[in-house]
Amino acid sequence: MKNIFSDQQISQLVEAIRTAEHQSTGEIRVHIDQTTDNETNNATDNASVAFDVFKNLCLGKTKEKNAVLFHVNFHQKYLTIIGDTGIHEKVKQSFWDNLHDTTTQQFAKGLYFEGLKIAILETGKELKKHFPILGNNPNELPDEITFS
Repeated sequence: MKNIFSDQQISQLVEAIRTAEHQSTGEIRVHIDQTTDNETNNATDNASVAFDVFKNLCLGKTKEKNAVLFHVNFHQKYLTIIGDTGIHEKVKQSFWDNLHDTTTQQFAKGLYFEGLKIAILETGKELKKHFPILGNNPNELPDEITFS
């Protein structure tokens, strides 16, 4: 399942990240976890793995603590969305719950690329509400999609 996205789709997802980040000072990371059901097989393990990835890629690495991680494991049909403390203080849990539900509904239809792209862009809109650009807007985190 490593090639769930074509190179063109990966490029389009990276462009969606850039578009979303251009609207605010927030940062978005996407990590595709490719472990199989035999390696990790329950929600607790998946949440732990996702948080470890978040700590490595995002936690405390932005000035306003406004990074978001989409951690996806298509093998296990698992999506975790984690926001740093600055975002968590401002964005209601209902937003993340609705975004998660909408995205996983798209995944259930086999619309992996579309679901993830929409989730990234919707996150950008929400970040814009709480973290508007008021001056310089450096790109604090890489826009690349990471894999494990």
